[in-house]
Amino acid sequence: MGERSEDRQKLSDNNDHYITSDDPDHPANLIPSLCAKFWTLGWVTGTGGGCSIRNDDLVYIAPSGVQKELMKNTDIYVLALSKQTDLKNRVYLRSPPCGRPSQCTPLFLAAFTKRGAGCCIHTHSHWAVLVTLLLEAQGPSKDKLFEINNIEQIKGFGKGFQKQGNLGYHDTLRIPVIENTAHEEDLTEFLEEAMDKHPDTYAVLVRRHGVYVWGDNVHKAKTMCESLDYLFQLAVEMKQLGLPWLSDIPVTVPTSQR
Repeated sequence: MGERSEDRQKLSDNNDHYITSDDPDHPANLIPSLCAKFWTLGWVTGTGGGCSIRNDDLVYIAPSGVQKELMKNTDIYVLALSKQTDLKNRVYLRSPPCGRPSQCTPLFLAAFTKRGAGCCIHTHSHWAVLVTLLLEAQGPSKDKLFEINNIEQIKGFGKGFQKQGNLGYHDTLRIPVIENTAHEEDLTEFLEEAMDKHPDTYAVLVRRHGVYVWGDNVHKAKTMCESLDYLFQLAVEMKQLGLPWLSDIPVTVPTSQR
C-alpha cells in the first residue's frame, strides 16, 4: 500500500543519476534483482513486501504497488537520512515518474537509524504468518515471542546488535511479535518498541501479516531472512507433528575434548 499523500514530499522527480549504474551491486539494480528472487519464494506476492538498502546516508527503497518480479531500477525511490527532519513529511532526492512511496518506509528507516542496518527486507511469507497464528492460538500470555532452539539453522543469526559472532546450535533464537495495523506505516512505533525491548533481535514478526528482517549489509539481511523462513516452515511442521519448539537436550562433546 502507498504512503498517504500528506506524509510525502517529492523534492525532485528527475534525479536519475542516483539510480543509474552498470554495477549489478548498485542498490538501484540490486533491489529489483533481490525482489525478483523473493517473488519466486512467495515472499512478495501480489506487490506486497519490499526491500530497502542503505548506502551511507542514501537510502534506496522499492516502491508500492509494483509487481516485485517486474521491478526496474527506474522504479526506485531515493532519500537521504540526513534530510529527514520531519517524520510526517519525508523528502525524496529521487522519485520515479509513476508510483507511490512505500508505507514500509518508516519501518525501514527505523532499522537504519536504530540499528545501523545496511539492508531491511519485508516479506509476506505465509510461513511467517502461520507462525504468528500458532502463537496467537496459545493465548495472550504466550503470543508475543517466537522461540526455538537446538536447530542447526539458528547458526545463521548474529548474537545481537554490536555483538561479535553468531548464535550457536544450542542457543535460543527469539523473535518478537507485534500486532498488525490497518496502515503499514502505523506499525512503526510498535516495531521500534519491540526493537527496544529485544535489542539483540534482527527481525520482528507482524501478526497475520509477515516479517521485517534487517542486517548490517545485504548479504547478512538476505541470509538471515532465508534462515528465518526455513525455521518458520520447520516450526509449523514441528507443531503439526506435536514436537516442541524448545527442547532440553544434552551437549554432545567429542571424546578427545572430554
